[in-house]
Parts: sequence; C-alpha cells; structure tokens
Amino acid sequence: MNDPFEIVGIRQELQNHQMQEQENRRYRAIPWFSVVVLLIIVGGCLFCEKFMTKDPSYMDLKNYTVAPCREFLFGTDTMGRDIFSMIWYGGRQSLFIGFVATMVSTGIAIIFGTVSGLAPEWLDMLLMRMTEILLSIPNLLLVIFLQAILGKANVLSLSLVIGVTSWTSIAKVVRTEVRQLRSNEYVVAARCMGGGFFYILRKHLAPNFLSSIMFMVVMNIRSAIVEESTLSFMGIGLPLEIISWGSMLSLSEKALLTDGWWIILIPGAFLVATLLAITGIGDYLRKELNKKESYL
Repeated sequence: MNDPFEIVGIRQELQNHQMQEQENRRYRAIPWFSVVVLLIIVGGCLFCEKFMTKDPSYMDLKNYTVAPCREFLFGTDTMGRDIFSMIWYGGRQSLFIGFVATMVSTGIAIIFGTVSGLAPEWLDMLLMRMTEILLSIPNLLLVIFLQAILGKANVLSLSLVIGVTSWTSIAKVVRTEVRQLRSNEYVVAARCMGGGFFYILRKHLAPNFLSSIMFMVVMNIRSAIVEESTLSFMGIGLPLEIISWGSMLSLSEKALLTDGWWIILIPGAFLVATLLAITGIGDYLRKELNKKESYL
C-alpha cells in the first residue's frame, strides 16, 4: 500500500546544490587580482637578493639620472642608485613598517577596548572620552610630535610611533563588541571561576570579535605605509640613507628639476599598486563581515 503522506521540504540534493552555489559565488568574489599583485610585491621584496641587478645603496655618480635602459631597468636616481634594486629593497622597509605598526596598534586596541568594555560605567566613560580626544587630533600631527621627541627616525621607531597613534578606531569597535559579550553565560562563568583578564580575553572574547576588526586591521597596514611615505616625502621621516618607497619619493623635487620622471613614477606606481591591492582585500573582508551580520 502506498504511503498517502509525502515528505515536503528541501531535498538533500537541492540543498547541496545551493550550498555549492554559495561556495562558488564566495570563491568568485575573492579579489584574486589584488591577492596576486600583493603576493608578487611582497614575495619580490622578501627574496629580492635573488634577482637584484645592483647594490641598492651604491652611488654610481657616473650614471646619475639615467633613464630606464638595459643596464638600469628602472633607471637611476639623482645620486646614481639603481631604482630597480631600490624598489624591491626599499619595499621591505615600507612593508615592515606597515605590518609592525599594525601589530602594535592592534595589540593596544584589543587590550584597551577590552578593559573599557569590562570596566564599570564611570571608568568606561572616562576611557572613551580619552579615546575621542585622541581621535579628534590629526594622526599625522601625533606621529610628528612623538617622533620629534624620540629624535632621528629609523624603521623601528617610526613603526612604534605610527602604531601607538593609530589604535583608537579599532579600540572603539572592540569595546562595543566586548560590551555585548560580557554578559554571556560562558564569560560570567569564567569570571566566577577565577579566570584572569588575559585568559578570558584569549579564550572567550577575542575569538568572537576578531572577525569584526579584521577589515580595520588590514586597512591599518595601508594607513601605516601611507604615513611613512608621507613623512619621508615631507623630509621628516626616514633619512635618505634608509631606502624605502617614501624616502625614494622624497627626491621628487630634484627629479622634476632634472626631468627624471621615472624617479617619481616607478616608486609611486609600486606604492599605489600595493595600497590598491590592500584596499581590495580589505573591502572584500568588509563585505564578508556585512554578509555574516545580515545572516545573524
């Protein structure tokens, strides 16, 4: 006898097909061009000794301001240094500053935002007012002020100064997330059982808000590279003997006087390509976060 009842709902095959379609759309949405460009630039900077044609710090005064040619693929600057070798070697310094400054700012933001989120109302308000005061001050002015206190800039000091001055926006997001998470049962239970601050942060809080700040963390890398380049371009960042994309662009005035367009264009193109690639990846992370929030 046939069963008069029929099971309704989404069939397993259709459900699997829909899940596969979602995975395919997510795969196609990944900014592969930005990922490939960033991997090429980062890989070239890390392994530049394998293919550098000249010593990037050597000043060949016989061949200063030479246009791109077979011997000097990207030409030479006003001091006779090979721009092709300088691009890859100097990219190390700019990327190092970007990543180290972001690590410093993210660490400060997570600790400060978590303390504010778990603190009583009066202390939370005091910490947030201090954060808003720092946000109202242009970040570049803070960097210049702190670097002037430390003295002559180097890669490490500039990384620390940029990191110490660029944590406020992430801290506000962390504080908001922690305020929502602190009343959850597992957080309350961990605190009642004597769990310390860093234990609760590592086990219960950070895994829940890291995805929310990932976009801002990626964009902080871009901002740190821009700040280093801006300071060096203004002549108050890294000195000329420390090769970076910013210090290379600081020669732009002399390059314009000698019609050396390649001295400005090529380092600027690498800098812009890196920033656009990071921006594309950060925009993808932002869209993915918005999708997850809409599902919730």
